[in-house]
This record gives sequence, C-alpha cells and structure tokens, in this order.
Amino acid sequence: MFRIISGRWKSKRISAPKNFEVRPTTDFAKEALFSIIENRYHFDFASVSVLDLFGGIGSISLEFASRECQDVTAVEMNPKHAAFISSTAAELEMALQINVQRADVYDYLKKNRNRESYDIVLADPTFDTTEEKYQELIALVLSNGFLKDDGIFILEHQSRLKLTHSNLLDTRKYGNVSFSFFKANEPQITDHPTEAPATEDADPEKNGL
Repeated sequence: MFRIISGRWKSKRISAPKNFEVRPTTDFAKEALFSIIENRYHFDFASVSVLDLFGGIGSISLEFASRECQDVTAVEMNPKHAAFISSTAAELEMALQINVQRADVYDYLKKNRNRESYDIVLADPTFDTTEEKYQELIALVLSNGFLKDDGIFILEHQSRLKLTHSNLLDTRKYGNVSFSFFKANEPQITDHPTEAPATEDADPEKNGL
C-alpha cells in the first residue's frame, strides 16, 4: 500500500494485490523527494514532462499526475504491475495523463534513443541491481537525449551504495533509501567555420570617381 502525498488525490491510499512483489517508495522518502523537486529545482508540476523508469505499481507516476502533471510516461516490465498502473490511473481519472509502456527499461532506453526529452527522469531499479548496471542506466539516460538541457535525472538506490559520476549533483539519504540527482550532459557545441566579413561593392560615387 502507498499513499498519494499531495494534489488532487491527496491522502488517497492505493492498495495492490497481496501477491504483488513490489517495494513502493516510502511515504516519508517520497514526500521529501517531491519537496526537493518543487523547492530546490523549482519545477512547475503542471508543465513538466516525466519519464518514470521501473514504474512498479505507480507510486511516483500517480503522485505526479495528482499534482496536475499532464505528461507522465511509466515504463514497467511486469505485465500485472503495468496493468495495475493503467487501471488505477483510469479509476482516478488520470488515464490521459499517464502513458504506461510495458517493457524492460534497458531495452526501452536503447530502442528509443533521441526520440523524446523529459524535464524529469526518475528510476527506481530493484535493490539487487549491481553498480555496473546502475552505471549503464545512468549512461543510457544521460547520453541518449532523454533529459532536457535543464532537466534532472533522479536515481533511487540503497544508501549503502555510493555512486560517483561527473554529472552527480547531490545525494540525499532517507534511511536505507537514497536519491541521487544528476544534471544533463553539457550541450554539444558544433564548430562552424568563421565567415569572412562582407565587403562593400565598389561604388564609384562613394569613391569619388
């Protein structure tokens, strides 16, 4: 079970079937995360686009939609979990806000390179993810056009894992869960040959001829 923290469906409790093996972000950690997104990075939820990777049962996607976000894409491999996100979104009249994609996240990122950029990308892989796979995930997000130039990539992971990366801005710890925040890659500057300054045509009158 998880709770929507704020917005249209504030305090709404969402219960998944008991046979679902999921680990939704705790209410405490989620509340802290959204406070950072709103107050530190100054995002207007109503106007941002969001890519929610490893969507689980929709805790993050539904939270954004409740806060009036109109463009949320949730990627979840488990068919039952993906269906649960879709059905819950429909029940809460969020079906037009949340686009659920059933796919393996790594495959999805490889197949959709440079197709769409987002203001916010979040990822919550399973806690048994290796550091090598975390680094692959970071590279796939940052190097393939998924993040807008002023966007932010947020990776949820076990606090005992200490990630390092040149784009890492900050890591916030909430018990055994931490959120690491990454900036987008610097825009590539294309060198253009310097054009020679235009020269005035010879004008006999101006030259006194």
